Amino acid sequence: MNEELQFIYDSAKEHMDRTIAHFEKALAKIRAGRANPSMLADVRVEYYGNHVPLSQVSNVSTPDARTITIQPWERNLISIIEKEILNAGLGFNPSNNGDVVIINVPPLTEERRKDLVKMARAEAEDSRIGIRAARKEAHDEQKRLDQSHISEDVMKDHEAEIQELTNKYIRDIDAYLDKKEAEIMTV
Repeated sequence: MNEELQFIYDSAKEHMDRTIAHFEKALAKIRAGRANPSMLADVRVEYYGNHVPLSQVSNVSTPDARTITIQPWERNLISIIEKEILNAGLGFNPSNNGDVVIINVPPLTEERRKDLVKMARAEAEDSRIGIRAARKEAHDEQKRLDQSHISEDVMKDHEAEIQELTNKYIRDIDAYLDKKEAEIMTV
């Protein structure tokens, strides 16, 4: 394959890899009924004038399927952590025992499960759009190339390879989505 075409292919693949990674992170944040430390991944607390992720000032763990515990490195952070969890709009009501912040994750209702499936499907569609955008960008780059030294057959083969790559990533998104939907709907 021509070096320029290889560069375009590699760039498209890298963009698609980033899209998949973002999709996986988004799905991890959609709770499936079981407690998971990643549910609190976006919570940031003020620590000596800086807003830092919760995981940098505490130990976040799940002792069982319905409980998340947060043990801060410093006791004075307990009230700050509770406040930030409430402000994050996650629907959790934290409590503490003086040493540890405790979050009881309520079981999901059928209606909430359906809402979560809709959220997962929306994330999947956004990711599919991102994959298609990478494909379009690759095609546009290919069209901008000086085509005097690249045969039309090579160009067509490259387009087919980009489409094959696109199809693979779309299938990956669908597989992740199916797995997440099954996880969400499992009672």
